[in-house]
Order: sequence, then structure tokens, then C-alpha cells
Amino acid sequence: MTRKTLKIISWNVNGIRAVVRKGALQALIRKEQPDILCLQETKAMCGQVEIDLPEYEEYWNSAEKKGYSGTAIFSKEKPLSVSFGIDGVKPGKLKDAYGDAQKEGRVTTLEFPDVYVVTVYTPNAKDDLTRLGFRKRHWDPAFLQYCKSLEKEKPVVFCGDLNVAHTEDDLARPKENEGKKGFTKEERAGFQRLLDAGFVDTFRLFTKGNGHYTWWSPWAQARERNVGWRIDYVCVSSSIRGRVEDAFIRPKVLGSDHCPVGILLHCAPETCR
Repeated sequence: MTRKTLKIISWNVNGIRAVVRKGALQALIRKEQPDILCLQETKAMCGQVEIDLPEYEEYWNSAEKKGYSGTAIFSKEKPLSVSFGIDGVKPGKLKDAYGDAQKEGRVTTLEFPDVYVVTVYTPNAKDDLTRLGFRKRHWDPAFLQYCKSLEKEKPVVFCGDLNVAHTEDDLARPKENEGKKGFTKEERAGFQRLLDAGFVDTFRLFTKGNGHYTWWSPWAQARERNVGWRIDYVCVSSSIRGRVEDAFIRPKVLGSDHCPVGILLHCAPETCR
């Protein structure tokens, strides 16, 4: 990167048209001035929303199904390359009864001189756990393999809604939610495999303990009472953990049932101005 620090923010907007209509996305950009903004659950195609961001290059990966899923990345710097989906996966490998995850716009990747930035919207396991087996056997292994393949070329930053609370500190009521979607042993093990493979949960480099959440149910004033889950992450290759200056959650940013998360990353010495 041709700057000293890189500010990356990730937000599951749960419908980009709604957050733009509310002015929430514009307010976030004005206040935070991210170098890279990664969005999940956009639920729209590029031409379906009017937003004036002349400073940013826009890269959209929309689902084939209208009004569903989708990711996008807005970047102040033009990337070296762009890719959509999980490369290297055989056609149909990520397909189940609910659809083909490769056609749901769930992964967008930008390549920069010293890092890959990947945004991901992981499929949830469903209330009845009917997509849990798909997560365990197909999606989680494929996403890990993909990130490791990128890492052979340069370090990776991946961020987004991973639809899992890793530990009991990552949700307000772990005992009540044991075995439910987002807190099954299979999903937690899938996230642990990312860490075991050398990726770092950046927020936990700076902040320990509970009470720090990124998603709240819309019911029973869960957000006001901070009865939430931390299921949105920014993770980095262990080789660049020392370049992470800060990692943060922005729980006061409204407009979605999720809030933004982000990091400040020092540039590589050879690319600093």
C-alpha cells in the first residue's frame, strides 16, 4: 500500500439499499474515512442503489437470487486484481438443498501489492441446523483452503460475517445457546481451524472478555440491553499480526442488526511512503 496505515472496516449491512436510504452508510464513511470498506449481505446489485462515492472503486459480487446475500468492497486504491467466489472449488462442490453458495455472492477478494483483502458472508446453519453439515464438510474447509492458497503469495486479511461465536466470551448467553446455530461445536471448531492454520482474530489481540458484540436480535430490546453475539471478525495472517495497530468494534453505529468492525494495519516497510 502507498500509505503508512490502512484502515479496513467490515459491516454486514443487512440490505445496502436500506442503510443508504437511512444515511447510515454515508455517515460511517464520513466519520471513519476507511481506505477499504467491506460489506456483506448487500441484498442488491450495483445498479439498484444510488450512492455517490467518487473516492472509491466499487467491486460488487451479487447473488443470482434477487434481494439475497451478496458482498461488496469499496476501495480508495485500485487493486492489482479482483476475484469473486472461492477459487479452486469444483463446480457444484458448494451446492446443497438451499442452493449453490458460489452463486450467492458470498466472497469477494481484492489483491494489493502487499496483502489480499477478502470479505466473506458465511452461510448460517439455519435454525433447524439443516445447513450445519454443509458448513462443516464443505464451506468451512473450502474457505480455509482458499485463504491458505492466497497466503502462499502474500499475507491475507479476511473479514466479514462468519456466522459463529467462537467462545463463550463471544455471546451474552452461552449456556442458553449451546448447540444452537452460530454456537454449535461444529461451527466453533471450524473457526478454531482457521486460527490453528495461522490466522489471527485481531480483536482479541487488544480486547479480552465478554460484552463486546457485533450482532443483536431485533427482539426484546436485545441491542439496548447488549444481549448480543460477536460473529463479525477481521482476521489476518500471523505473519502480519505485528502490523495490526488497532482492532475495534463500533456498536453505536446503527442502521443494521450488525455493527461495523475494523482494523488499522501498518503498511509493509517496502511500500510505505
